[in-house]
Amino acid sequence: MFTKIFGKQKQETSAISSLEKLNETLEMLEKKESVLTKKASVEVEKAREFTRAKNKKAAIQCLKRKRLLEQQIEQLGNYQLRIHDQMILLEGAKATTETVDALKSGAAAMKKMQKAMSMDDVENTMDEINEQTENMKEIQAALAAPMGAAADFDEDELEAELEELEDAELEEELLKPMAPVASIHVPAGRQSARPAPQKRTAEEEELDALQAEMAL
Repeated sequence: MFTKIFGKQKQETSAISSLEKLNETLEMLEKKESVLTKKASVEVEKAREFTRAKNKKAAIQCLKRKRLLEQQIEQLGNYQLRIHDQMILLEGAKATTETVDALKSGAAAMKKMQKAMSMDDVENTMDEINEQTENMKEIQAALAAPMGAAADFDEDELEAELEELEDAELEEELLKPMAPVASIHVPAGRQSARPAPQKRTAEEEELDALQAEMAL
């Protein structure tokens, strides 16, 4: 295990070191290219001056040196492209390696978890859960059951109590005042000269009913 870890760290260190070296080389080539470009510009200016001075031979020599500088600049550009390609490949390889290592680590962790948990353990756990659930249902049903049984009550006492309730209801109905009889319409020509009795109020009817009850 320590060998794998050490090897992995060594690979990461090597990749990082290589990327740093490529970056340094790329910076050096860019600086050199910038210097050569400035020199080429100087040779062009010299060629113009010699041309104005009618010194054709010197002007041609300046242009030759400019061409040589441009060839070096082009070569440096090719070097930079190669370095860029190498950096892209190295970064891609580094990302691939890190991805594979992450997948291996996840697979190892899953394998370890599966070893610690078998199918028998899962089944036993589910059996325990079901048993506990059934026990809890029985406990809850026992707690919800009513205290005492219905057979403990005396049926005769219940019937006697029911009769008392029926008698009380009947007595209450008898004490209620009777509804007044609807008046009969008599033609105007046959109406009696006897004045119609006044309508009794509810208070007067209740008072008469109470007096009748006290007389009993």
